[in-house]
Amino acid sequence: MQKNKILNDPVYGFLSLPYGIVFDLIEHPYFQRLRRIKQTSLTHYVYPGALHTRFHHALGALHLTNQAIEVLRNKNVDISDEEADGLRMAILLHDIGHGPFSHTLEHTLIGIPHERLSLLFMQRLNDEFGGKLNVAIQIFLNAYPKKFLHQLVSGQLDMDRMDYLNRDSFFTGVYEGVIGYDRIIKMLAVQDGELVVEEKGIYSVEKFLIARRLMYWQVYLHKTVLAAEQMLVQALRRARDLVQSGLPLPVADNLGLFLHHHFTENDFAAQRDELLDHFADLDDYDIMYALKAWRHANDPLLAFLSKSLINRRLFKLELRNEPFDRPYVEAVRDRVRQYNAFPADQLSYLVFEGKETNSAYSTSKDEIKILHKDGRVLPMSATADYGIQSKIVTKYYLCYPKPLGTI
Repeated sequence: MQKNKILNDPVYGFLSLPYGIVFDLIEHPYFQRLRRIKQTSLTHYVYPGALHTRFHHALGALHLTNQAIEVLRNKNVDISDEEADGLRMAILLHDIGHGPFSHTLEHTLIGIPHERLSLLFMQRLNDEFGGKLNVAIQIFLNAYPKKFLHQLVSGQLDMDRMDYLNRDSFFTGVYEGVIGYDRIIKMLAVQDGELVVEEKGIYSVEKFLIARRLMYWQVYLHKTVLAAEQMLVQALRRARDLVQSGLPLPVADNLGLFLHHHFTENDFAAQRDELLDHFADLDDYDIMYALKAWRHANDPLLAFLSKSLINRRLFKLELRNEPFDRPYVEAVRDRVRQYNAFPADQLSYLVFEGKETNSAYSTSKDEIKILHKDGRVLPMSATADYGIQSKIVTKYYLCYPKPLGTI
């Protein structure tokens, strides 16, 4: 009988992790690094309890995947031990390519999507473990013949989303995000090689979609969270501009490398092992150490941005459904110029615009399929009793510092 490692998780209780390749991957330094990367970036500036990490999330997604494997096997779905381990490894490592503060700095420090970096890490680990991740990589890339295995890792009802909604709701205290994950998993089935949900679970799926939409606008894209994250982007942008102009800054060597160089996918392909090792040394602590040091930088702008972040003196962020009028933006720029002593050519670090989009559900590809009692399989959009919000919602933001006397 295979021995298991037992962990106590605040969301699900006791998690059972089998010794073997999956546990060896958890023990690997690349995976242990996820302990030092927050799951929800700077969300704790609004919801103080949101200090959980990518490590927590990956283990939670693995736990739900184990439950899904058991449910499907009990419904006579053919999943071999090799496929089960491949699926476990794919979900465990799906976020291993995240950099410091998760999505916030994904296109600031490095211009490569985290999914691509996750694949590079998996390929590196596959070399190290003698090809034991072959099936996991195929599942991750949706290149394995059994499509439902990939859908459990990456789809509109995957174990990744199932865990992060449940976990982020728990740690933020935003109960609108609570979902009936256990019932949804018990209603999973496979039809014609694809993942489906039995008709009895349709209302739990509707609740899941509603919870996801609410969590995005109430937590992930909360305007104060967004302001903090965009300030962090501007601070790193200013630091990069300074070091590339030759001004020395106090910074750890691993962060300094990525400030001095803008590595591309081609660079990582040519120097995979070397650059992955450097990237694996980066985590939230490097960024926070840098911000603390930069509070005393000779550059007043970098010092201002860093001090504002460390002391939670956050910029004001306005959200609108339409783009901001140019006269209004210019009026804001003029006000900021008047109550700040920074030169006009530095205003782009202080007054900046952007937009955020979200769609709770997409009808354009890979819809959630519902298995009806009469054997028909219909997409969720053709089955739900109530309309599903599938349109892309776009909000535009304008971010700028408050008057110095008020921050």
